[in-house]
Amino acid sequence: MCTRNVIIALLIMFAMSGGAFALDTVDVNTKIADVMNNPAFGEWGRLLFPVNEHYYSGSTLGNLRLTWYGRLNPSRTVDIIRYMLEQVHDGRQVFYSIYSDDDPRAKDTGLFFFRGKPGSKFAVCNAGGGFVFVGAMHDSFPHALELSRKGYNAFALIYRPGGDTACEDLARAIAFIHEHASELGVDVGGYSLWGGSAGARMAAWLGAYGTEAFGEKSYPRPGAVIMQYTGLTQITGHEAPTYACVGTSDGIASYRAVQSYVNAVKANGTDTMIEIFPGLPHGFGLGEGTIAEGWLNNAVKFWEAHN
Repeated sequence: MCTRNVIIALLIMFAMSGGAFALDTVDVNTKIADVMNNPAFGEWGRLLFPVNEHYYSGSTLGNLRLTWYGRLNPSRTVDIIRYMLEQVHDGRQVFYSIYSDDDPRAKDTGLFFFRGKPGSKFAVCNAGGGFVFVGAMHDSFPHALELSRKGYNAFALIYRPGGDTACEDLARAIAFIHEHASELGVDVGGYSLWGGSAGARMAAWLGAYGTEAFGEKSYPRPGAVIMQYTGLTQITGHEAPTYACVGTSDGIASYRAVQSYVNAVKANGTDTMIEIFPGLPHGFGLGEGTIAEGWLNNAVKFWEAHN
């Protein structure tokens, strides 16, 4: 932590001295490469986008595209980058490594912190990407930013592809936040796990099996799991209270499968809520400009009822 914090402090000083592009110059025409290489972001700038470049295309923030996600909102992407630059400019740490610097797992993992009110509860958002890439710019950063603007402390996890490794990284992230709760200024009680597609599976599995099933010591289970468009079938009987949403035109995660999962969780006596949106395909994210717009508010109310 110490070495990384020194590096970040130096980068902040460099950025404030004019070594990075100005906040008000970031727009849809800003090049992705310039964002990744911005001195203000340092070594973690590349983690804002999929590490494997085969899963994204485009050269600017405005024409960024992610595999399986066709609803990226360019203005939202710009908003996220501006938020991060503003945080760095104000001297706040944005990125936290969840592993020690000498651990090879640290290279492509970590938590982006979207700060809410000091001492408020926290959420961890997990992007989808079929366990082959992390689609954070569409499937976790926007959610985390919205949660922070509602006053919650929100983290977006960048994890290693693969079902097992992704869950190990999420378990480590939960452990990290608990271990550093005072430093981070978060309330660890009744936290929530959020996810879309593959990220929703991660959230559900950690909610059902706990951190101890993925190599960490036992930490409290989440107060709620918030799932978007994933078709799980495994039921343990230990699921957390679960909110789910999905579209009827989802060709990857059938809304009937999602509904069946939620019904099974509810049958075990666990509180659930599901919203099914007619005509929406896979990966609608925040649902801006669609019939699903506002689902996040309903999910937050569900979480609040269980924390």
